Amino acid sequence: MCSPPSPSPRRWDGSRASAPRRRSLRITPDSASQLLRCGQTASCRACGNPVEWYLRADDHPVQLHPHEVPATRVPESCRWHVSRGIAHPAGDGSSWCRLAHALLCPGRPAPPAAPQLSGLRRSLALRTRRLLDAGVLAPPAAPASSPPPGQAVCRPARPVVQLLFVRYLASRPVDEIQCVAQTLRRTRCTAKVLGTSALHGVWALVPVSAHQGQLALPSDVMAVYSLSALPYQEQLRWRAQRCDQHAAAPEAGDLAVADWEPFDPLRHHEHIHTRLPSHGRRPGGPAPRQAQS
Repeated sequence: MCSPPSPSPRRWDGSRASAPRRRSLRITPDSASQLLRCGQTASCRACGNPVEWYLRADDHPVQLHPHEVPATRVPESCRWHVSRGIAHPAGDGSSWCRLAHALLCPGRPAPPAAPQLSGLRRSLALRTRRLLDAGVLAPPAAPASSPPPGQAVCRPARPVVQLLFVRYLASRPVDEIQCVAQTLRRTRCTAKVLGTSALHGVWALVPVSAHQGQLALPSDVMAVYSLSALPYQEQLRWRAQRCDQHAAAPEAGDLAVADWEPFDPLRHHEHIHTRLPSHGRRPGGPAPRQAQS
């Protein structure tokens, strides 16, 4: 019995036939970021329109409009460009540029710096109205009435969190910070970093750090959610913004940018709270205490 002839190592045109090589995306173990790409697509919490998250040269995140616009329509001070995955607040000399989403967001007051962008802003406002009418986007919460004296409620929407001896400004309340890891179904993990079995931090009133010679700050103390007493690995988990399950699976990539912003008492003075959060609304953990200076 004769064996079938082996396939020819060359194609009909004489080129060498070789099996196609499949390469899978891999994440370098010593990489500072586990993101598979630089521009992370998300939706603005204020207006619901799509945005792209990028890191600036100072490692601060910024939301950019997902499309380029002609540079002639944008003032020079409002132009952005992306180079090697880093967003830079300037033009790159081309006829196109990027825009910061804050300049177009319908959920914020219209800036007077770029009146020529009012048409694009109106189109985003129309899409926001459609999302509101369809029930996809929650309407902005009405300001709560002033509580009676002695029953003041304080729950910072963007709390200041201290971990690894650094203070960060979070983008949402502590108990709503979501894991950034990618699940097996290629979706973002819905678990919270502050899980039911996770170690909790403690709210404390600490002095507002200010360098000598700076402008006067609105207060001397501020409420901080301190994680300094937690183990080192637990603080690393918080900084990576991962739940307990994905903290034990470092091979899982990230699907979003960890939205920690280094806290600056002058730039973020509107997020300084001088009262501890209410006992009934704060995350679990020990009773709040007042830190010593």
